[in-house]
Amino acid sequence: MPEATSATPVHLQLRAAGTGVVLRLSGDELPQILHWGADLGAASDEQLREFAANAEPALDNSVDVPVRISVVPEHAAGWMGTPGLRGHRSGQAWTPQVGHLNHTVQGNTVTSRGVDRNSELELEVEIQLLDSGLLRLRASVTNLGSSDYNLEQLVVALPVSGSAVETMDQAGRWSKERTPQRRPLTVGTHLRENRRGRTGADAATVLLAGEEGFGFGHGEVWGLHVGFSGNHLTYVEHTSAGKTLLGGGELLLPGEIVLKTGSSYSTPWVYACHGVGLDAAARQFHNHLRSRPQHPTTLRPVTLNTWEAVYFDHDLTRILALADKAAELGVERFVLDDGWFRGRRDDTAGLGDWYVDEGVWPQGLQPLTDHLATLGIEFGLWFEPEMINPESDLAREHPDWILQPVGRVPLPARHQQVLNLAIPEAYDYIRDRISELVGRYNIGYIKWDHNRDLVDAGSTATGSAGVHEQTLATYRLLAELKDRHPGLEIESCSSGGARVDLGILEHTDRVWASDCIDPLERQQILRWTAQLLPPELVGSHVGSPHSHTTGRTHDLSFRAATALFGHYGIEWDITLLTAAEQQELAHWIGVYKEHRTLLHQGDVVRVDHPTPEISAHGVIASDGSAALFEFTVLSRPSCWPPVPVRLRGLDPERSYSIRQLGPTPPLGTNNNSPAWMNDGGIRLSGAMLAAAGLAMPPLQPEHSVVVYLEAADHVQAPLAAS
Repeated sequence: MPEATSATPVHLQLRAAGTGVVLRLSGDELPQILHWGADLGAASDEQLREFAANAEPALDNSVDVPVRISVVPEHAAGWMGTPGLRGHRSGQAWTPQVGHLNHTVQGNTVTSRGVDRNSELELEVEIQLLDSGLLRLRASVTNLGSSDYNLEQLVVALPVSGSAVETMDQAGRWSKERTPQRRPLTVGTHLRENRRGRTGADAATVLLAGEEGFGFGHGEVWGLHVGFSGNHLTYVEHTSAGKTLLGGGELLLPGEIVLKTGSSYSTPWVYACHGVGLDAAARQFHNHLRSRPQHPTTLRPVTLNTWEAVYFDHDLTRILALADKAAELGVERFVLDDGWFRGRRDDTAGLGDWYVDEGVWPQGLQPLTDHLATLGIEFGLWFEPEMINPESDLAREHPDWILQPVGRVPLPARHQQVLNLAIPEAYDYIRDRISELVGRYNIGYIKWDHNRDLVDAGSTATGSAGVHEQTLATYRLLAELKDRHPGLEIESCSSGGARVDLGILEHTDRVWASDCIDPLERQQILRWTAQLLPPELVGSHVGSPHSHTTGRTHDLSFRAATALFGHYGIEWDITLLTAAEQQELAHWIGVYKEHRTLLHQGDVVRVDHPTPEISAHGVIASDGSAALFEFTVLSRPSCWPPVPVRLRGLDPERSYSIRQLGPTPPLGTNNNSPAWMNDGGIRLSGAMLAAAGLAMPPLQPEHSVVVYLEAADHVQAPLAAS
């Protein structure tokens, strides 16, 4: 690219997967995004100059020059909104203005480095347009001065088209994660701050701005996600000058980052999606995650977790019986949950003492692991490495390893505190205990839990706030364990779904979406988790008939069909199954095994249905050869019958055979079943299914049916070996 100087700004176009970005790169200003959205097509240098001239900001009565908004917005440039960089040197150097820029371009990656000689700071910004069409950015600041620089905030921000007039993000709580919330975009800032020290059940997840009435399949949308598991913030800001920005980064606690001479701080990656409809925006995240070298590529094994089957009641005979029944059903991974280590008879004691409890397991875990090996089932084990019970040998020996401010111990939560992994000795202890157990018992899978917020998370080693260092130490620990044990898979669980982000997923292989596996609640949780994650990364289990989190009772067909659209598993005392339940559950496991390649490689489609009591979603093979959809009646509609369910994304030119998978769920009285539910099913074209839709069956409330569509010219691959 030509050199960018103050006299000759360069305009650069990035293109990938239908997304286009146009950048203004100047020798005396940080990079500015002139366009982020739909691909503009190939453009010459002259066309880009004229495009930039057309996009030249008008005067807005604030200053006498056009206000250019960089990806790290500067107050000194006339920006009256949230500044990207905030900090000071004992009250001085508080208004940075970066110049003397050097820009380098490699493919679709732009790196810009500049300095503020007055503030004695160097700022580097990296902008990447990934092959998925996802845009990601991060910034770094380095202290060039001789005095300390107190960094208060460093965020990146992206401009959004003026056609965006609504925002959407997510809220939630324990067992009710990822609840969507929508509001008009008005002048001001919609700020989501997370101070929990973990991503949070109430996390914004993806903060979106879009055209009026945008849905899953329509309306242009722009979204932002901060790929970080500690404190973070996201915001959408709309000014009286008509500018809209999406921004985000790490939320720094007071004094958490003090840069000494020559030291640097880097933000986490901030990811930005764009598409026409929420599904198109989500697909950029899905395609990016699937393209990573560490993304799981083996068939996702049917998993049984023991928690809701036995809780803390660990008895070898009972657990071996559970394993035998699991083998009969076709389970491929068996995870022993909480309760196996010293002193852990309930949740008041034991965290930190990662030794097998000799009183409960007198021969260690070997009898169980040996038995699982004879059954051909992989063994997994539960840990909560970042936590410590005050009632533990570790806490009594090392009370200074607990994260705490000077002078007081933080409020307890679940009878536990947080172990400071930024202390090298604490880190080494946890790493070595987990590593020894993984090696001894040939553990292939860890369920890594994290059951409390980081309140008053100070370091006894430094006296400063410790969330930043704790988060980075956790990442290092996960990475080191995986390096030591190739093939080890790790699940991120955090009071259920309170740590779901792209930072933790750099080091883990799936997340536990929620502690609530009531299928009615899971319909919403899975639907909106899909805004960020593809199904193969989301643990999705069949629970017992009576949900222990909500008290509701549901038929197996609803529980099993809902769980199908994720990484399938069981969390239920299956030794109590009736013969009919065993037969039906085995059938559903067979359905999952037969179709998991489609489920875990296909494109996610969520249906915009005009009847709010009806939910429909599915996956379509990338080549259009097959699809699986779930139709659900959440509650009793006020009108019946509803309009058919329109299925977007199928090949309009191909004919699809359509049939039901699984047993027929209970149907309403005085209603007839649609033709596709009859033996033999029916055939319709992709164009018909998109334009006219598929008839909705007369399901009773809180029931689902699974629909399989296969192109007439497609020969299904043989069933994979279980």
